[in-house]
Parts: sequence; structure tokens; C-alpha cells
Amino acid sequence: MVKRIDGEMVEIVKAVADHQAIHIEDLVELLRDSVASGASVGFLENLGVDENGTYWRSVFRDLRPGERVMLLARTEAGRVVGAVQFERSSKPNGRHRAEVMRLLVHTSARGQGLARRLMLEIERQAINAGVSLLVLDTEAGSVADLLYPKLGFVRVGEIPNYACSPDGAFCPTAYYYKQVGTP
Repeated sequence: MVKRIDGEMVEIVKAVADHQAIHIEDLVELLRDSVASGASVGFLENLGVDENGTYWRSVFRDLRPGERVMLLARTEAGRVVGAVQFERSSKPNGRHRAEVMRLLVHTSARGQGLARRLMLEIERQAINAGVSLLVLDTEAGSVADLLYPKLGFVRVGEIPNYACSPDGAFCPTAYYYKQVGTP
């Protein structure tokens, strides 16, 4: 799927191991930018380049078709401006479900529907892998908390003080699910 964002074509592609060498710097910048703009995605604002790079290398190492999938939103110049992942449950009684993780859109590409496109494509990838239930969590009251219901996810509640925002303040986490097929 290709669409223009600020005059530049952006395509959504499935990440493969070979992309690590090409896109690691962009992904490090994407995560840095997301955390710096307040995204509660598991990291604090003092996220260093080493920790950031280590995280992305571990994601690439764990990519397995239908099990751990990462999508990249890439400009025609090759710059990564967005990403999202899913990881299928490894538990025998949970193979029908996957967790959607770390939906990130660079601040320079926000407000143009890229998060929606990434989510629709990760859902399609999950369905193609035989997943029938998607689950995710996000900071309650965040922009993402407003997005997920618009995409058909059902909010089932929140846990207070579950995680810290990038500045270290405790914040509530909202939980969502979406039935995407028949188990």
C-alpha cells in the first residue's frame, strides 16, 4: 500500500532481517522521537542510543513469519517514519491470539493517517497468519487511546499506575482487544 505524506510516497513493508542494516538508524531515531514526544512505549526519556539500538536488534533477531512480525512505513527516499509489531502467543492455549506492540509514527509524519494504515496492515498480516484475536495496551488518555476504538478495538478497562510515562511519572494503562476472525 502506497500513499503520499507531505508530498512523498510512503509504503508499508514487512521487515525482514536484511532491513536491520539499512534501517537501524531510522528506527533508533523513530523510537527516540516517540519517547521524546511522550509516547509511553516501555522506555524512559533518558533512552540512550545503545539501549535503543539493542532493542531494535533484538526485534530483528526475533522476527519469525506469522509469529513476530514488524511493519515499517518507509518514504520513497527509504526513511522509516513509522512501525508496528505483533507477536503471537507462544502458549499452546493461546495460539489464536497476538499482541500488537509499539505503534510508532515519527512526529514529522503524524496527523496524516499513517497510524491507521499501519494498524490495518498489521491486522491483515495477523489474519493471514491465522490469528483471530488481537490484544494491546496503551497509556490511558493518550492519543493512541483515542485511536484504537476508531479501528474497532474494544476497551476492556485500565489499571492505574501500571507503567511510567517517559518522564518517569506513573500513568494508567488501558487494555483493548479486537476479534478479527473465528478461533
